[in-house]
Amino acid sequence: MGSEKRILIERLQKDWKKYWDLDFFKENNFLRKKCKNCGKFFWTLDPDTELCGDSSCVPYSFLGNPPTKKKLDYIETWKTIEKFFVKNGHQSIKRYPTICRWYPLFFTVAGIVDFYRIANNKITFEFPANPVILSQPCLRFNDIPNVGITGRHNTCFDMIQQSSLWDGKNGYWKDKCIELDFRLLTEAFGIKKEDITFIEDAWIGYGAFGYSLEYFVKGLETGNAVFTEFEGDLNKFSTLKEKVIDMGAGQQRLCWLTQGTPTNYDVMYGPVMEKMKTKSGIKYDEKFFLEYSKYSGVLNMDEVVDMKAEMAKVAKILGVSTENLMEKIQPLVALYSIADHSKALLYALSDGGLPSNVGGGYNLRVIFRRALNFLEKLNYPFDIEWVIEEHAKYLKKIEPELMENLGHVNQILDIEKKKYKETKSKMKSTLESLIENKTELNDEKLIELYDSQGITPEILQETADKYDVKVKIPADFYAKVTEKHLQEKRGKEEEKVDVSGTPKTKKLYYDNEKLYEFKAKVLKVECENIVLDQTLFYPRGGGQEPDHGSINDCEVYDVEPYDNVIFHRVKNPNFKVGDIVVGKIDSKRREQIVKHHTATHLVNMSARILLGNHVWQAGSKKDVDKAHLDITHYENLTEEQTRKIEKFINNMIKKKVKVKKEVLKRSVAEQKYGFVIYQGGSIPETTLRIISIHGIDSEACAGLHVDNTEEIEEVFIFNTKKMQDGVIRIEYVAGKELVRETRERIKTEKKLEEEHLEKKQREIEEQKGKIKKLKEKSKSLFGVNYVDTEDMKEIETIAQESVKEDSTKCSIIIGNGVVFGIRGKDCKEDVLNTVKEIAKVMGGSAGGSGNEFKGGGPLKNKGREAFEKFKSQKL
Repeated sequence: MGSEKRILIERLQKDWKKYWDLDFFKENNFLRKKCKNCGKFFWTLDPDTELCGDSSCVPYSFLGNPPTKKKLDYIETWKTIEKFFVKNGHQSIKRYPTICRWYPLFFTVAGIVDFYRIANNKITFEFPANPVILSQPCLRFNDIPNVGITGRHNTCFDMIQQSSLWDGKNGYWKDKCIELDFRLLTEAFGIKKEDITFIEDAWIGYGAFGYSLEYFVKGLETGNAVFTEFEGDLNKFSTLKEKVIDMGAGQQRLCWLTQGTPTNYDVMYGPVMEKMKTKSGIKYDEKFFLEYSKYSGVLNMDEVVDMKAEMAKVAKILGVSTENLMEKIQPLVALYSIADHSKALLYALSDGGLPSNVGGGYNLRVIFRRALNFLEKLNYPFDIEWVIEEHAKYLKKIEPELMENLGHVNQILDIEKKKYKETKSKMKSTLESLIENKTELNDEKLIELYDSQGITPEILQETADKYDVKVKIPADFYAKVTEKHLQEKRGKEEEKVDVSGTPKTKKLYYDNEKLYEFKAKVLKVECENIVLDQTLFYPRGGGQEPDHGSINDCEVYDVEPYDNVIFHRVKNPNFKVGDIVVGKIDSKRREQIVKHHTATHLVNMSARILLGNHVWQAGSKKDVDKAHLDITHYENLTEEQTRKIEKFINNMIKKKVKVKKEVLKRSVAEQKYGFVIYQGGSIPETTLRIISIHGIDSEACAGLHVDNTEEIEEVFIFNTKKMQDGVIRIEYVAGKELVRETRERIKTEKKLEEEHLEKKQREIEEQKGKIKKLKEKSKSLFGVNYVDTEDMKEIETIAQESVKEDSTKCSIIIGNGVVFGIRGKDCKEDVLNTVKEIAKVMGGSAGGSGNEFKGGGPLKNKGREAFEKFKSQKL
């Protein structure tokens, strides 16, 4: 348990009746007790129980003995839950993507994240209906080592999300939530009332927090009802105007409860797991594994300090050694991990994720490689693509898009396999080098290896064991990596400028993007920083470079926004606060940048259509002379792909497609166009400006755009390059005049480059011939000699070749401004002193070590003079 959460629970417990003493509990005669084992407070209808029901306090007692009225498969479990909540006034909604585009997280880590939004630098909750129910696939990567071990942990799982906003009139609050959840378990699933316990707990999220009731059945946590009542943090917070019911329940856990199988993996993957077991030919002791599963709940690496010691305790209970226990469970652990990781990849890649060394792509790459390691190590007769296809087939009834995206998913995985093969040997040599050099493998270094090379703790441990080196891998390793990436995603704070007391600037450029002159009142003059009451000058933002122009004929060379106040950088302003001034926009510059901005939307749209839905904008710049767009893609573009994208764009231009600009409420925009509107990232505004082209591409964008694609005239892609792993840059220009100029420039540059290469080739050939002749002469170039050259490398080669013929001799070659001396391994002459004296003649100095010495000076014309002076010197 985190320290913040512990502090929060301690605070809340001082006034526990205010938070957990529900009317529902009183009306139904629940008893509040303190767990004899862990000390947590819980609510129960069983007067005899002394334990809270958490798996760390009681073993799973539902295994082989399900407490429900009937067995349900994975899909039936969801349908049962959905039916119950719809009947009780909830609207069932479609799942959100597992790649989180609407909020600064890499992945949808919980069902409630679907409704997270930011407004005025605060978290807010936006529901498409109230109350709602859905089954949300979630991705979490802090539990990777627990997968397969505990029987209940996953990187990919479906969270039943029951949510409601409560303002005192609409929606519902605590009592209704717990009543519904209790009825779900007892009525829909047929669980005995006495088998259910509610544990008092708390939850801290990003900018909001609350208290909760976790509910357990026979050792298994089946849900957690969070009552999000506060915004802010523990030091400074206020009560939310609309309180939030955030009940999350693992769909696989409820399904597991109905079947009582050894693990949740056996039920959540349905026929996929059965096929994997059959195909692998795996042999295991079912009775033993069932017994192991009852105690495996304590093997949670997030909570256990010493995993080996805890594993030894479980082994002792089962009457085997730790080594024998690992040997018995390892094949199944591997099988379960492969099934889990492949399902996570199926969802993530279908939803536009991409394995890489960038952002959340780290996690996808690691689980892919971890699954491959298991497959290779245990030599199972199937590949990960087969497992993924089986998942897609099984889920087709409720998630048809997974099957539709299968070809695209396999294409990405094929590329990833090739990359893995290329880097695998490199990874092992890196580790071996670190171990041999006794590099301290602390937490920071382990995370660096994971981030930079995808080296997982499993691969590291395997290599360390070969060298009999002890490496301590933290139990919460993946949690630390996830938190690091979340911090990166939140990003660095922008430069703060104090604009308090300064009115917001009215943005005239949205009213008429083709208006280039206006009048305004001066509100602020600070050196060259000018604030007006209104402006036509578009400020830098969203990758679009700012307008230039003039205010009262004074040059405006930059424009920046700070909290809706626009600052104009003006050279030598000749006006003061209160003056009415005339602003003029450089229309030619504006028109060109606007063409580039709309062209950027076309480039992005075309790349997504032609390359796949994994393509997302990773950055852009729209300037006056050129533009570029960075996209997420697994390899650099071929010339054929580049020209196809370019052709698609120019066809859209020829079709004269209208560019629609509209301002919509954020929730309306999301429902109308989907989350693809967040190509440029999440936007912390309650209303969004949407730019739509042909009904194919719709993006939230604050930039300026043409009214019709024909205004762009033409787009020419002049370069593509890989910026980093998983990110490709496309560079282009728009507008006939600029396209023509760019083509001519590239043509001229290419011609000059070819001429330069030809010249360089001729020089190389001449040099080769020269060196060949000198090498032939070098056999007799002992002592001091002169060569008419300024090239140190050339005289080095000649001298080195000379002493190869006779190791007792030495050779000093003087050039123009350079000198090099070498003695054979059996020569004892003082070559260094002579080289120094020669260098002095040329106005410089010399040095060296071993048998080679070199130097020179700026007086290049003294080379021959130095030779005449020293040629007769005996060496």
